[in-house]
Amino acid sequence: MDFKWNNTQIQFYICRMSIKSFFARPYANVVHRNINKWSMDAARAQEFLFHKLINQAKKTVFGKEHGFNEIISHEEFVKRVPIRDYEALIPYIEKIKTGEKDVLWPGKPVYFAKSSGTTSGVKYIPLTKDSIPNHINSARNALLLYISENNNSEFVNGKMIFLSGSPVLENVNGILTGRLSGIVNHHVPKYLKGNQLPSFTTNCIEDWEQKVDAIVEETYDQNMTLISGIPPWVQMYFEKLLQKTGKKTIKEIFPNFNLLIYGGVNFEPYRSQLFNTIGEEIDSIETYPASEGFIAYQDSQKEKGLLLNVDSGIFFEFIPTTEVFNENPTRITIKDIELDVNYALVINSNAGLWGYLIGDTIKFVSKNPYRIVVTGRIKHFISAFGEHVIAEEVEGALMELCNEEKVSVTEFTVAPQVNPKQGLPYHEWLIEFSNSPNDLIFFRNKLDKLMQEKNIYYKDLITGNILEPLHISSLPKESFRNYMKSVGKLGGQNKVPRLTNDRNLADALLSL
Repeated sequence: MDFKWNNTQIQFYICRMSIKSFFARPYANVVHRNINKWSMDAARAQEFLFHKLINQAKKTVFGKEHGFNEIISHEEFVKRVPIRDYEALIPYIEKIKTGEKDVLWPGKPVYFAKSSGTTSGVKYIPLTKDSIPNHINSARNALLLYISENNNSEFVNGKMIFLSGSPVLENVNGILTGRLSGIVNHHVPKYLKGNQLPSFTTNCIEDWEQKVDAIVEETYDQNMTLISGIPPWVQMYFEKLLQKTGKKTIKEIFPNFNLLIYGGVNFEPYRSQLFNTIGEEIDSIETYPASEGFIAYQDSQKEKGLLLNVDSGIFFEFIPTTEVFNENPTRITIKDIELDVNYALVINSNAGLWGYLIGDTIKFVSKNPYRIVVTGRIKHFISAFGEHVIAEEVEGALMELCNEEKVSVTEFTVAPQVNPKQGLPYHEWLIEFSNSPNDLIFFRNKLDKLMQEKNIYYKDLITGNILEPLHISSLPKESFRNYMKSVGKLGGQNKVPRLTNDRNLADALLSL
């Protein structure tokens, strides 16, 4: 016998579904007002946090070794605490892993967030009881600010998907250890658990392709309203959805899908293809989470940049990128930054990271409040001939040209070709087009001209006949996915470097 709801049951269901939306708005407004207070007085918030962090950590192993009990100013801190990367932090991490307490921060970390290192292999980034709210509350605040600004909370009534790593955690001498996104999965608020997809079982699947297939099976017939993940992997999910359903756009499958949350990479190279796949341009929220801390998030649909998270357990320092490899680089605080200058980001946090060079470069686009854009990675550049081309320049040039020529790109990377079989050296752009240019030679020449406009050193090398104009190698569909799969980095938070100063990635892609 068919089940039919009466009017009372229908009204109860609608009421139950809308109550989250109803209460979300006033709560969002309260949070918005609180965030406005510290964001408009960021320098003071950072100054207060600096002294609080130093005081809390002065009895730790690190604090005693670096004389925290004598530090009363940032200038004194700079003298005592050098800049360090993860490799320099390893001796302290090893102490923690053997069970020692009070090493970098009072007590022991609750978690280690595992992430891929460069020279150090797997990195174990501590997450403490005090630092966990930075990760959880920041993601929440990004959503609440969106609700407050746009008076739109309807998405909380539908299903929400977060494309993340496995929530299965291992035990390292009493410290739960796993991918950051998997750890965060354990802290989803109870009031959203019923809305969250995929299921725990599906989220635990390690093989990314199998996982996406399982997510498609669980979600294709659901009322999806919010989807979150790194753009290339969201695109992969979308494509599998279309294959499953035979539909032409995601909006045909999920008519109430109206909010996309992303982070980890520059969105612009993926924007055109993603929104074409969705079927229309919808609202989106950019976030800047890292294993080391939740750095910033988009606080407005109307303003450029991400609000720097200055009141959430992280004291920031900034090094001009021109000095980042100097023995004693200039280290400034937020009150002394300049707009449109590239800085290497340094963090000091209640996770026990001190003078920690996170590896990203940013620049400020606003001081009132302090908003940033991510411009690249310190180690991702091309300077085979002293040109020092960075991600901001290659992404900007390619996206500008793609928009002008109505071309779309799935993925790309750039590498130097120092020893060509004939002719002068050049920069090789390996591009997987989703919509190719009609005239690749014209496209290449125009792209090279844009690069010369963006980087004067590159222009000098071209005009001085040291380099010849860039070359474009058009790669077959799914080349980048196949490469990432071949090196065990398909899915999760893994990203393709935009630039490399060697041929390893480029040669691997060309050999597929």
